[in-house]
Amino acid sequence: MRKKVVPLIFLGLGVFLIVQVVMPLVAYKYWEFTAYNENQALLSPNPGAGDVLGVSVKNIDNFPAFVSNSERRSSLPYEDFTLSIPSINLGATRVEVESNSFEQSLAQMPGTALPGEKGNVFITGHSSLPQFYRPGNFKAIFSHLPEVKKGDEVIIEAGGQRFVYTIKGMKVVDPSETWVINPPDNNGRYLSLMTCVPPGLYLKRLIVLAELN
Repeated sequence: MRKKVVPLIFLGLGVFLIVQVVMPLVAYKYWEFTAYNENQALLSPNPGAGDVLGVSVKNIDNFPAFVSNSERRSSLPYEDFTLSIPSINLGATRVEVESNSFEQSLAQMPGTALPGEKGNVFITGHSSLPQFYRPGNFKAIFSHLPEVKKGDEVIIEAGGQRFVYTIKGMKVVDPSETWVINPPDNNGRYLSLMTCVPPGLYLKRLIVLAELN
């Protein structure tokens, strides 16, 4: 009897683990064919808006990451700020300014705008399988980012000021497409959030674009 029970336990565990991995991927594909397709015509980053200088794609621990060596001509007014997205229950989350590293925080890419400035505030964060998301777990902090909708708000508190951006649309791109760092035009004040998709993998990048109210 015992010889039969042990294999069944391992089989059950195997099925459970497969379901935990497969179901989020199935949910992502469903999202691609429904909600994401509906957003295709929405405002998205424009390759012709002027390139951000000094940005390249580097392979870091087998992960193709955007790396910027741009430097601001003026001193930074603050070292970090917070970002929250109420619609996906993402509370005030630390964003490190002028950083290429997002292991212990979100990161605002060097050379891009600061909150409230003209241009594009470009912020990167990790994602993972949604079941691994926990507040403060920066390995999975943007796991629910694909769930945002047009019209949702992204709230930034920076330097004693509050900035509210409204989501305009989203786009899925290849990891090599650095043009997404550009603002859609040269006059507006935009915010872009980037993370990996599908959940738990880094085959593509999701770009969520918002505009300052």
